[in-house]
Amino acid sequence: MVIAPPMAIVAELTHRCPLQCPYCANPLTLTRAAGELDTETWCAVLAQAAALGVLHIHFSGGEPLARRDITTLVAHAAALELYTNLITSGIGLDEARAAELAAAGLDHVQLSFQDSDPAENDRMAGYPGSFAKKLTAAAATLRANLPLTANFVVTRANTSRVADMIALGVSLGATRIEIAHVQYHGWALENRASLLPDQAGFDAATAAVTTARETLSGRVVIDYVVPDYFASQPKACMGGWGRRLITITPAGLALPCHAAESLPGMVFPSVRETTLADIWTASPAFNRFRGTGWMAAPCRTCPERETDWGGCRCQAMALLGDATATDPVCALSPHHAIMAQLRETPATDALHYRRMTAKK
Repeated sequence: MVIAPPMAIVAELTHRCPLQCPYCANPLTLTRAAGELDTETWCAVLAQAAALGVLHIHFSGGEPLARRDITTLVAHAAALELYTNLITSGIGLDEARAAELAAAGLDHVQLSFQDSDPAENDRMAGYPGSFAKKLTAAAATLRANLPLTANFVVTRANTSRVADMIALGVSLGATRIEIAHVQYHGWALENRASLLPDQAGFDAATAAVTTARETLSGRVVIDYVVPDYFASQPKACMGGWGRRLITITPAGLALPCHAAESLPGMVFPSVRETTLADIWTASPAFNRFRGTGWMAAPCRTCPERETDWGGCRCQAMALLGDATATDPVCALSPHHAIMAQLRETPATDALHYRRMTAKK
């Protein structure tokens, strides 16, 4: 099999974050600062990425601005001619910091919002005053002449405000707006009964996006990420296992997707010990679900097998206890009925907020 180079690296610089979002995709057990890769190692990883043919670096977390060396890392990536994207809560992104990052070579800022309503945003973030800080970050981004994507997370509590989210993104000067339903991994899976919308809420959110796309066509790009729980065909998770990107955790593990550590029995390589090139081409973990050879029926003979690549392995594990099973999102899965059952699970208002815990 000829393996094309990955398009992107998701550099999860840290799990530290001022927010406590109950839908966070980070694992339930978080890496503390002492366990993070140091600056020198990250710079070596970036150089390896460029040599491998990677085009994009997404600096993520946690909150990447919690790293004191973020400007150094951006500058190093820019010097390697890598496209750099900062995925941030906006906390700590004032005018001086934005100007500093722009001067270092940052190409783009992706700013996350928990809601368009200030009080609800702060409640979901677990951080009073965070909405105001996000507005400051958006303004600082534009003053630094950096393009802005506004990312809004959709939960059961705010499906009726999707039109308001899009309007806010437009007012902030975002050229791209992402309306993203929660994806149920990590902390979000713990809180699914509190976060998953009902059918009416999902339909309302979808209708608002459809209307806005028509109204704003040619002015603002609107991406819409739906929850698999309302689908009948699975998405190609991360473009397919081991096909498009490498996620690197704060501790240095290289993963085919951000949730892959949830798969029991898998051993993922570390950039502390192995080069990115070897990880990408030779790692048993990256080759485990790459391509179609691992598939069983009905995936093995499905005409969509090289389109959805079998869907999400982590979701199959979370919902069925079997990472090799057909993603239950698929209508052809013998377990597809579980999706309707989960949609109809009684909702709760209880939220388990993200908290730092020591990693064993």
